[in-house]
Amino acid sequence: MKYFTLPTTSDTPEAVVLGAGNYPQHALPLASLHRCPFVVCCDGAADDYSNRQGATPIAIVGDGDSLSETARTRFPDRLFLDPTDQETNDQTKGVRYCLAQGKTSITILGATGKREDHTLGNISLLMEYMNQGVDVRMITDYGVFTPASGDATFQCYPRMQVSLFNFGAIHLHGEGLSYPLRPFNNWWQGTLNEATGDQFVVHATGKYLVYRAWDYPTASRNGTKR
Repeated sequence: MKYFTLPTTSDTPEAVVLGAGNYPQHALPLASLHRCPFVVCCDGAADDYSNRQGATPIAIVGDGDSLSETARTRFPDRLFLDPTDQETNDQTKGVRYCLAQGKTSITILGATGKREDHTLGNISLLMEYMNQGVDVRMITDYGVFTPASGDATFQCYPRMQVSLFNFGAIHLHGEGLSYPLRPFNNWWQGTLNEATGDQFVVHATGKYLVYRAWDYPTASRNGTKR
């Protein structure tokens, strides 16, 4: 049975794809960004990354529609742009670049916020990346999304808020959660569950997406209660 740990500030991801959504503010995604030696920026994120981190991305990918002239000038040898490919979004281009470089464990940051349609699309794509054999997770300022298939155990802590989104799984049930799981038909039906201990188990035939929220309800982001 696969075991999914929680991110920590001491983790060093193999690769990070940084999207052009809201730039990370919470200590956990920021730590992943600081520590990762292989950061790929979707085109609109290049300026934020270089300015805020004082670092140079390994690559800048996308269709170039939101890439600044400053980034084009500063990083001409880091540009891997394909304006003709409109069948994939910038996040997927970033994942494909990582895979082409032999990176199969990928953390996605900066993929939420701003336009809600982009946020939903980016989250749903996690299932496709898992289908391609990628060990992927998406860390936000508020929690972590993890795609999974079959039986799996998830690290947590008591009263941690948990949501599960069904992507066709059947025979779905859980252990270590306050409320029972079943093969939900709508995304909202599996939201706002709660862990009872330091791990919970999902039993399923098929695929699903798990969201674990940080320190609910008293966690702080930059010292401010949410």
